[in-house]
Parts: sequence; structure tokens; C-alpha cells
Amino acid sequence: MATTDRQTATLALAHALSAAERGLPVIPLSPTKLPALRSPHRDEPQPVRCRGECGLPGHGVYDATADPAGVRALFAAAPWATGYGIACGRPPHHLIGIDLDAKSSTDAVAALRHLALRHLFTIPETITVLTPSGGRHLWLTGPPGVAVPNSAGRLAPGIDVRGTGGYLVGPGSVTAHGAYRPAPGTAHLTPAPCPRALLRLITPPRHRREPTRTEEPAEPAGRDGHGASRGDSHGEGHGDGCGEGLIHFVLAAQEGQRNTRLFWAACRAYENGFGERLAPALTEAAARAGLPEHEARATIASACRLTRGRR
Repeated sequence: MATTDRQTATLALAHALSAAERGLPVIPLSPTKLPALRSPHRDEPQPVRCRGECGLPGHGVYDATADPAGVRALFAAAPWATGYGIACGRPPHHLIGIDLDAKSSTDAVAALRHLALRHLFTIPETITVLTPSGGRHLWLTGPPGVAVPNSAGRLAPGIDVRGTGGYLVGPGSVTAHGAYRPAPGTAHLTPAPCPRALLRLITPPRHRREPTRTEEPAEPAGRDGHGASRGDSHGEGHGDGCGEGLIHFVLAAQEGQRNTRLFWAACRAYENGFGERLAPALTEAAARAGLPEHEARATIASACRLTRGRR
């Protein structure tokens, strides 16, 4: 093995051990980003359904361990490894990876922001890993007992999800296309909890509530405690019984969620046909919550443009 290859392998092991110290189970990866160890059952005449029960390495993500001795043993068996993978969905972190692909024809970062606005969640500050192709991996944590499946493009074009049975290429890994590295200012962070609204989007349908017109959160209630129907006149010029609820929803916004709440409320108002009439009251409510008036007007205008094609 050349000197540079030995150095790369040594660094890969060092990075893998550092991840293991944080409780992250790891496996060695080849320069192609695939598990470095081949299956011990590859020459069997019939497919073998083994996830490591045989005690031999070579079962991909099922080999992943956070035990330092185990990590060293895996890398000793794969001296050609140039990187490491971090198993998702495993305790204690139950890691979830949001892979934003830079090679997609769609702006994956913008698509995630749009989802955050539409479903009313905030993308948290968390560990972010930059990929050689210009993409990025966001590290989030999930609750125990919730199995997040792997998916490609299901959440939105250019957005892949790494969940149970999947793995993320760890920062410091070197592949045939370049190195993975932490995004500036995120290396010291811990993986942030996955927002509940996002978790509902990426878990199987059986774990989610039946979809409704007002996706997340539930539409603010009217005076009678229920979301009002389209034809229920409020009697104050809002044209809908939930108009007052939407205003209170915006008034209750805390710092960091004012724009998001206003955008969501304005979308609901325009979708129900009374956006123009409610816009002044929404603008006033946003201003009282601390949002500059010009920014509030711009957010409401964006909601109007977004919902125009749905009416």
C-alpha cells in the first residue's frame, strides 16, 4: 500500500474512532462509499439472510459498532478503507440523515425550506456535512421506537432520507470523488431533534394521521373551538370562522417563527377564499408580534402567489 493510501486509511480509522466516542456506530467504507468488507456468504449457492448472526464481518451496516475494539477490528480487516459510514436509526442517537443533493435539477435546499414553510417547522441548527459534489447532509435525531425508512426523492426532488438500515458517509472520509467535511460552524454541534412535522413526513403513512387540507399544524380553531367551514361567516369581515383563530395564531408567534406562522396563516386564508380581506389584520398581528410591516406584507404576498394556482 502506498504511503498516501496508508495515511488515508489511518485518518479514516481515527475519524471513525472519534465518531464512535460520541456513541455513533460505524463501519469502514471503500473509496466507492460502499461497505469495505465483502459478505462472508457471497459464495453460497443460495442467498443467505444473515445480519451478522454468524459472527463474521461483512454484513454492511449491520457490522456497525461504537465499541473502539470492534472498530479497530473492522478496519484491520479492511486496510484499504478510506472512509467510514455511520449507521442511522441506532441507539443512542437514532440518527436520521437528510441528504440534499446538489446534482438534482431541483434546488434541494430551497425545496426543504419550502416544506418547512408549508408544514410549519423550523430547520434546526445541527451537524451538517458537505459532500464532494456540493451537496450536504443534515444530521437529526429521532425518537426511540420510530423506524424512519430510507427514501430517495419521496420527500421532494433532490432530497433523500437515510434512516433505519442506512448509513451516512462520515466527515473526514475520502472517496473517489473527494472528501467529506463538516460545514463551517457546525462541527461542535450535536445532532438536533427532528422537528415533529418533518418526522411525520418521512415516516411511513401508518404512523401518520390521515392527511387533511390543513396539513400541519391543525387549523386554528374558531370561537366554537372547531375549525370553521368555508361558508361559516364570522361577522367581522373576515369571511370565515377561523379568521380570528389565524390572527391569534400569528399573534402568539415567538422569535424565530414569526415569518413561518404568518406564511402558514396567510396560505390558509387565501386557500379558503378570504385572504385579501384578512391580509390587513394579519399584517397588523405580525407587526404586533415583532415582524417589520414591510416584511409581513412581503410574506403575505408570497402566500398569495403560492396559493393562486390551487384556487
